[in-house]
Amino acid sequence: MTKFFSVLALVAAFAAPAFAAPQTVTLAVQGMTCAACPITVKQSLKKVNGVLKTDVSFEKKHAVVSFDDQKTNVQALTRATTDAGFPSTVKP
Repeated sequence: MTKFFSVLALVAAFAAPAFAAPQTVTLAVQGMTCAACPITVKQSLKKVNGVLKTDVSFEKKHAVVSFDDQKTNVQALTRATTDAGFPSTVKP
């Protein structure tokens, strides 16, 4: 019986990265000057493989992005907004 639990624990340890929880980051987005700008920012983020959800606020000048950290990272997100003309940084 203890061998069963040992094997089960070992399998769980190796399977854990495959079931990683989504990460969420808030980006401070520069350059949004009108109510249409968030549409461009949102579209640029949605093109990044691994992005699960985006919420872009013109009023707050930020984007909240949920993503699969097994498929993308924060650098890819900030590069996507920057390439679309809206430089961003991680908001503390």
